[in-house]
Amino acid sequence: MPVAEFKTYCEMLDRARANRFAYPAINVTSLTTANAVLKGLAESRSDGIIQVSTGGAAFASGIEVKDMVLGAISIAEHVHRVAARYPIYVALNTDHCPADKLDKYVLPLVAETERRRATGLPNLFNSHMFDGSALPLKDNLDIAANLLERFKKSDLILEIEAGVVGGEEDGVRAEASAKLYTTPEDTLEAARRLNGIGARYLLAATFGNVHGVYKPGAVKLRPAVLKECQEAVVKQYGESARFHLVFHGGSGSEIHEIHEALDYGVVKMNIDTDTQYAFTRPIVGHMFAHYDGVLRVDGEMGDKKAYDPRTYLVLAEKAMAERVKRAVTELRGTGTTMFKG
Repeated sequence: MPVAEFKTYCEMLDRARANRFAYPAINVTSLTTANAVLKGLAESRSDGIIQVSTGGAAFASGIEVKDMVLGAISIAEHVHRVAARYPIYVALNTDHCPADKLDKYVLPLVAETERRRATGLPNLFNSHMFDGSALPLKDNLDIAANLLERFKKSDLILEIEAGVVGGEEDGVRAEASAKLYTTPEDTLEAARRLNGIGARYLLAATFGNVHGVYKPGAVKLRPAVLKECQEAVVKQYGESARFHLVFHGGSGSEIHEIHEALDYGVVKMNIDTDTQYAFTRPIVGHMFAHYDGVLRVDGEMGDKKAYDPRTYLVLAEKAMAERVKRAVTELRGTGTTMFKG
């Protein structure tokens, strides 16, 4: 099925919240990793989200070019073409764009969508994340409100973050003193500033989340923070104001913590670290098992079948697809696709 249109994506998010499951949002950096996500989602009969970070987009354009916008467009156009061959819906999102990169990343991509719409083509991306979590809340929401006004005109969904996810992603590290827990006051202010605009947005509220690699149990989450924030906004503004929440920094989370977060309104969970490892592990295994084939040792010529990149990238794609399937299962999403073809 083609990339989900705005109405379909909104219905996906509403169904997830109502039925207490979430979509895995997998960061990709290449055609191969994007294909792995589609394979894993389709085999799980689950819809899902493919997303591209600033660093991932720059990589996708080539190490000489390093053009974030070009890389993101290239991946998105590939997904638009290939997703039509799969019996699921997929949405496209850009991930974690800080304020100082909006003009270099998100806004040019929004302009590309606006150009496409003017010629009758579908949106390039479904949504974009503005990460203003390092800013004072007022500044964060000032920028978010301006973006949401523009997004509304093109049926784009905005993702914002209140509070800071710890650890490091794409070379950006949270300060040790970062505010790792969103407060009800934060979310009330977000609702006050944004809900009147009349456009869809997702909120990444933080509850101890940390980017990076951690053993299970090492990350201490407080999912009850999400419950407190939801209760505060519903009490103040009514049930229609209940948030669609996003879970960042989930590596190392216990399954019961993930499920508790789903119960409180998480509809999207970002996954990057775990799928990176899943992709790389079989490549390492192949190299160790076939070292005398992938290397030209002692004057020998090696084994072309062993060092042909397709040989080990097929293994990587399959392994990453399996990790996507595991994510779908953990997020209670197996068999939930809206596709009826």
